[in-house]
Amino acid sequence: MKLCVFGAGGRMGQSIIRLAAESSDVELVGAVELPGSPCVGRDAGELSGARTLGVAVCPDLASGLLGADVLVDFSTAAAFSGMLRIAEQKGVGVVSGTTLLAPADEALIARASERIAVLWAPNMSVGVTLLAELVRRAVLALGEYDVEIIESHHNKKTDAPSGTATYLQAAAQAARPELRVVHGRSGDVGARAHDELGMHALRGGGIVGDHSVHLVGEFERVELTHRAMGRELFAAGALRAARFLARQPAGRYTLLDMLDRPSAQTP
Repeated sequence: MKLCVFGAGGRMGQSIIRLAAESSDVELVGAVELPGSPCVGRDAGELSGARTLGVAVCPDLASGLLGADVLVDFSTAAAFSGMLRIAEQKGVGVVSGTTLLAPADEALIARASERIAVLWAPNMSVGVTLLAELVRRAVLALGEYDVEIIESHHNKKTDAPSGTATYLQAAAQAARPELRVVHGRSGDVGARAHDELGMHALRGGGIVGDHSVHLVGEFERVELTHRAMGRELFAAGALRAARFLARQPAGRYTLLDMLDRPSAQTP
């Protein structure tokens, strides 16, 4: 698979390039950063801490896409629409984990997917994707059980709840739309209502990211948990998604589509 990375100077871009350099079935053919970036002109492999790859980071996406099968995008919301238009023009599939997109970008994804394969996901963790589907199914099956979400992260994280916790919340609400989020509890709040979805955030030390969904019945408790052991899991998920997308016709795809198809398994 011939790969181009847009956002090659960022942490995610560099992680993807490092993993690509270690993969026998992936060839990096393009690395792109926004004009003015200090990364422009540097060897993408050396920039990422991998071996020299002979691919210089360039500021022109159209040039970076030459010969590429798939573009992996971890750039900025402001650059997303321009990236997608160029990829569509060049006929190159797109895997994107860029977040904070504008509502208009959704229409662009729908239009582009008529001509190229597009996979956008706010979280590129394969495990989290599977967890969300398990949560949806469990909440649907155990409708009488109380639902609580607990997320834990390092002490430098500034926002709460995490985006992944919100993603799991949406999975639970897809099964039970009446669920309303309650952020923690303090004081005399009264008995727990059945339509509550408790959301709790823990912060401490160097926790990469733990998420647990508790479904609690009268006589038993089911816990569904994902623990991140390194931030590389997102890069690994994006690279696996690129392998999957390289074999697909035009259309819009999700990580769950990838997991549902045996051909998507990593070599």
